[in-house]
Amino acid sequence: MEVVLLKEVERLGQEGAVVRVSPGFARNYLLPRALAVPASPERVRQMEEIKRQRARKLMRVKMQAENLKRRLEGRSLTLKLSLGEADKPFGAITSHDVIETLKREGIELEKTAVHLDEPIKTLGIYDIPVRVHPEVTATLKLWVVKA
Repeated sequence: MEVVLLKEVERLGQEGAVVRVSPGFARNYLLPRALAVPASPERVRQMEEIKRQRARKLMRVKMQAENLKRRLEGRSLTLKLSLGEADKPFGAITSHDVIETLKREGIELEKTAVHLDEPIKTLGIYDIPVRVHPEVTATLKLWVVKA
């Protein structure tokens, strides 16, 4: 029996694939769990149209991420770090601080977009990776100055 997968099924296929399975597997597992529907020319066309629409949407999202990358790479941030006696830091610059500063400047990012290996506790210039999309990573220049 041929079925069109509505969701990815491990060891069987990706969403939208037309696969041949035994009638019992389809009747007892795939169809009741809404993982597949019986294959017909109309359903195959519907799934292909859904795939095309998703591909267009993914392309649009990636283009927006590329635009955001260009905006981020053309910008530098300056954050202040309080230093005490003998230039010992009071606190640190974290990814949360970077995200909040970008938010004040009108750029909204997810909490996990900025990844610092460890909090910044020294003055200097840093290149911070910002992941705006799974396939698009921007580099933000961060200046840490004395408060």
